[in-house]
Amino acid sequence: MNSRMWGGRFAQGPDAVMEEINASIDFDRKLFPQDIAASKAQADMLAACGIITADDAEKIRNGLDTILREFEAGSFTFSRALEDVHTHIEARLIELIGSAGGRLHTARSRNDQVATDLRLWVRDAIDAIDTKLLDLQIALAEKGLEHATVVMPGFTHLQTAQPVTFGHHLMAYVEMLGRDRSRFADARRRMNESPLGAAALAGTSFPIDREATAKALGFDRPAANSLDAVSDRDFAVEAMAVASLTAVHLSRFAEEIVIWSSAGFNFVTLSDRFTTGSSIMPQKRNPDAAELVRAKTGRIIGSLNALLIVLKGLPLAYQKDMQEDKEPVFDALETLDLCVTATLGMVRDMEPNKAAMRKAAGEAYATATDLADWLVQSLDMPFREAHEVTGRVVQRAEATHRPLHRVPLEDLQAIEPRITAEVYGVLGVTQSAASRTSQGGTAPVNVRKEARRWLKRLKKEASD
Repeated sequence: MNSRMWGGRFAQGPDAVMEEINASIDFDRKLFPQDIAASKAQADMLAACGIITADDAEKIRNGLDTILREFEAGSFTFSRALEDVHTHIEARLIELIGSAGGRLHTARSRNDQVATDLRLWVRDAIDAIDTKLLDLQIALAEKGLEHATVVMPGFTHLQTAQPVTFGHHLMAYVEMLGRDRSRFADARRRMNESPLGAAALAGTSFPIDREATAKALGFDRPAANSLDAVSDRDFAVEAMAVASLTAVHLSRFAEEIVIWSSAGFNFVTLSDRFTTGSSIMPQKRNPDAAELVRAKTGRIIGSLNALLIVLKGLPLAYQKDMQEDKEPVFDALETLDLCVTATLGMVRDMEPNKAAMRKAAGEAYATATDLADWLVQSLDMPFREAHEVTGRVVQRAEATHRPLHRVPLEDLQAIEPRITAEVYGVLGVTQSAASRTSQGGTAPVNVRKEARRWLKRLKKEASD
């Protein structure tokens, strides 16, 4: 028998270049465990439906178990002449059990086979990433609870805006990652349909049971349309789109770590485990893990774009172009998994420099809004007028090189006579942060409440 699944019709073998461009085994070997699982489900179903004998099904299952053990032990032999993972497994199965192995491909095609395998792989990747994102949320929430009272500057336009707490800042990423996990869950739910049994594109005349193979592989149901089942890669695109957005969130955090750990800010210290040194400057501690998370985000987004471009002009049903789906899918999801792991390590290890954060929080007149709010609340001044008065106070503070809480009362009263000494009670950075008690605000009491709420929920998820 020809070692290729399609060799019977051809008198000559492919050109060397054709073999080079056609082979996918260098990368689709990642689908090995998924292909074994789907093949077992196929064999069991064929036997249950009376399409092959129970004896042949048992031989197939035992042979597949042997092949999987060989793969896991690293002793399985790959050859580019066999093109892909499906051909490798089937050829080896026939070597092991003889003609019974040739019955496995009954009522299926490589088209529904690879679509099934890839869905299984993406589903497994999503589950692994979700577990790590859960761990990252827990680490951020624990760090947020620990540092709920640590005051730091909040920024807009990367300019000091108002005092916030470090805990509040970290909890923002807990929220983002929660949405990312929700999007992954939605993508997983939509993709959880089995293509197996769609065959090449039109289904099959064999009396198969697609519900049985779907159930055996953990799918919710069989895909409803055979053309769609073999040509759909929406599930991969959606998973990569979620991965891209998740990576963007990680990249934003990584950028902040890079900024915070710089000498100019000195807000956080990273451990030796997630930094590297310089080959020429002995004093350097470079935040390379954060920088690489930031850089790899572009790689993940690029993989998404690559797959979208491959798919954009394809008519139904399967086209060989779809062989180009796997490398970007594998790379995007594996890269994201690595980025989440690196970010988790940085979060667990980094320590805030509380003094530097507090000092920076008081610079650039960060409590000016607190002064304006006090004018509204205490003097019943319209906010627009309070904004104008505060601006003049800031001018005065700048002219005398004083922070707001050091501007003499007589200077304040020269601008607005009704200001009293009580105003100094709102001009400190700690008081400013503590006063932001509105829902979602940065006050420590809020941060503790939210961190504890999240940790209760997340730890329950982790234990389920």
